[in-house]
Amino acid sequence: MDSQKFREGMSQFATGVVVVTGIESGSLVGFAAQSFVSLSLEPPLVSICPQIASTSWPRIREGLDFCINILGEGQRSVSEAFAVVGEVAAIDWEPSKVTGMPVLEGSIAHIDCRLRSEHEAGDHTVVIADVVDLEVHDQTSRPLVYFRGSYGGFSSD
Repeated sequence: MDSQKFREGMSQFATGVVVVTGIESGSLVGFAAQSFVSLSLEPPLVSICPQIASTSWPRIREGLDFCINILGEGQRSVSEAFAVVGEVAAIDWEPSKVTGMPVLEGSIAHIDCRLRSEHEAGDHTVVIADVVDLEVHDQTSRPLVYFRGSYGGFSSD
């Protein structure tokens, strides 16, 4: 399969955008992701898929706990700030109630996670995590969506 053809085909699937956050030496570290899914209700599990070349995931993994922040449609700049390799985004955050991991200001929900397992898969790592807590911050905001290489919103009309 030609990689460009594969990329083009996969871009036809709209995804939500999340930022995975953790703490390293007391400071925020994180990365933007579209590979996020609810995996199981019993027990509550989620999955993310960071790139193997990610510089942020190994730093987050060290602490075992991390937070998945679901972005709202007005948070494109937040996603872009966490997409820059090797830089730490200057974003306001507060510690989650259970693990103390960073909850980004303005996220429409967050999911507190604890690393369960990892599996190498091509150029990504499939991460499975136990959900230890979650909180919905805003039930009226719409999610930030990524489709065909561009950010957008969602309309329920």
